[in-house]
Amino acid sequence: MNKILVTGGCGYIGVHTIVDLIENGFEVISADNNSRSSDTILESVEQITGKKVKNYKVDLCIYDDTFAIFQENPGISGIIHFAAFKSVGESVQKPLLYFENNLNSLINILKCADEFRVDNFVFSSSCTVYGNPDSIPVTEQSPMKAAESAYGATKQMGERIVQEAVNSNGNRAILLRYFNPVGAHPSALLGELPLGKPENLVPAITQTAIGKLPMMQVYGSDYPTRDGSCVRDYIHVCDIAHAHTLALNYLFENKNENNCEVFNLGTGNGLTVLEIIHEFEKISGVKLNYKIGPRRPGDVIAIYANNDRARDVLGWVPKYNLTDMMVTAWKWELKLKEDESIFRTKNAGLN
Repeated sequence: MNKILVTGGCGYIGVHTIVDLIENGFEVISADNNSRSSDTILESVEQITGKKVKNYKVDLCIYDDTFAIFQENPGISGIIHFAAFKSVGESVQKPLLYFENNLNSLINILKCADEFRVDNFVFSSSCTVYGNPDSIPVTEQSPMKAAESAYGATKQMGERIVQEAVNSNGNRAILLRYFNPVGAHPSALLGELPLGKPENLVPAITQTAIGKLPMMQVYGSDYPTRDGSCVRDYIHVCDIAHAHTLALNYLFENKNENNCEVFNLGTGNGLTVLEIIHEFEKISGVKLNYKIGPRRPGDVIAIYANNDRARDVLGWVPKYNLTDMMVTAWKWELKLKEDESIFRTKNAGLN
């Protein structure tokens, strides 16, 4: 059984990937300092899979602590590196925080991979590496334009760091550029759980619909798109998760043609922010309270994927459609409300 280290394993995409890995026969350990997540989410992983996953609450920017994970776990055969700050807006306001956290943690993980001869590495990249593309859909060969945010810049730099590292040490890597992950696990035991006010569209929608937020804002109505709002490629998080399992198997089976290969992960279908809102209203029966506001710094106008390479080479075929994305996200939000209500009832009168 291959042992896989998943960094950022308590995060939104990380925890869904852990489930997919376990369901496909991998042994998994997690490393997450929980600065923007909670390790209690791994209890849901155990509920779904029957497997308990150990999390190392480690800041990967500290090399000695990162090194200790590998020392304690001999035989790690693959790494999936998610751990990074990911808010586009915050990265515009605090660029040095993003460069320090996202790049130092990556460098330390790659050093340890080299030291402990972990030959297989999957890097969580992003469509932000394309900037504002000249044409869409983007392919893996589309040129990288100037990043619109420090977050996007860390992904561009991160890809270069991974490429240089594996070219020098003979290891193998896959860079997965995902577009906009949304939705939740069909069990409603896992989903997106932002700390504080949500930065991403779908949790903003569901939190507004459930009443956690009084209103949500659509950033920009004057983009050159069909309704004036940004165009994105929304992809279900479980489809994203499964691509990581396929990527590891691709490396383990020695199918890679080069030391470092790139794959887009998107549906190939661009949808506007307003179209996503209207789809949610249709499936939920809830009329959203939203307003149109100014553009948000760091947002690109429109982007969606050409995913032919992932389909043809990895055999990756997205299973979930837009309705599935909205239904699972809404079920997750309703489950959170139910759990909160049960907690309040159990603890009534204890204080």
